[in-house]
Amino acid sequence: MKRFALIGAAGFVAERHIRAIKETGNELVCAMDIFDVMGRMDSYFPEAEFLTSEEELVQFLKQAKAKGEPIDHLSICSPNYLHIKHIELALKNGCDVICEKPLVIDSVDLGKIKEWEAESGKKVNTVLQLRYHPTILKLKEEIEQSTEDFFDVDLKYITSRGKWYFKSWKGDAEKSGGIAANIGIHFFDMLTWIFGKVEKNKVSHYEATKASGELILGKAKVNWFLSLDADDLPEVSTKGGKRTYRSIKINGKEIEFSEGFTDLHTVTYQQILAGFGFGVEDARESICLMGC
Repeated sequence: MKRFALIGAAGFVAERHIRAIKETGNELVCAMDIFDVMGRMDSYFPEAEFLTSEEELVQFLKQAKAKGEPIDHLSICSPNYLHIKHIELALKNGCDVICEKPLVIDSVDLGKIKEWEAESGKKVNTVLQLRYHPTILKLKEEIEQSTEDFFDVDLKYITSRGKWYFKSWKGDAEKSGGIAANIGIHFFDMLTWIFGKVEKNKVSHYEATKASGELILGKAKVNWFLSLDADDLPEVSTKGGKRTYRSIKINGKEIEFSEGFTDLHTVTYQQILAGFGFGVEDARESICLMGC
């Protein structure tokens, strides 16, 4: 059984991490967030300590180590712009890291992480859960076995957000990395993982609520469109009362993968704990795509 701490416990994605810790048979020893209403903890780890500041967390990590009960992993679910700070905090206090994506929003920070890993002897893994999605795994295999050398790909991802979004850190591009980092990062990672490195990156439109462009990858030309605007939802979504639409077409053929996301964080934890996680270099291509 591994001992976990988690930072950013009140965020939406944090519950998936907490559940993954539970479902992999490990223990969440403490959680930290500046938001102090955390009823969700009672469903998973009611005995876990709860802290409301980074200073308290650092002190807890030091005390646990001094007592001979060190924390093995720090799971990072904090806002994007804080990831680099919290990765440093974890590594300098003797913890391996499981960090939600994007690992960082500035590619320069990837070099810092590698230096800290070398100094600490600890490992940083990130969550690239689409690489475990059964449909995406099957697609990757089909592309690798295909006799075709190049593919035309169309990606559309529309996930409408309310007014709250633009009052939060997510709506501040300096804190979130913008729409590409917030909702596009896992798709860009998946596409480069399947179709190869970026050879050309042309952004045709970019604003707070939507963006579009063209990527030339090793094996594909990708036209992509991302949006947070409900007005961009197609009729097939609005008629069904849905506020999200995702579509990937390869050579005109739709790839259906709207289901199967529920357990992907648990699979991610299983793989990381078995020594097969995705690290800095795995994350590099999609992070550089956003900002290099």
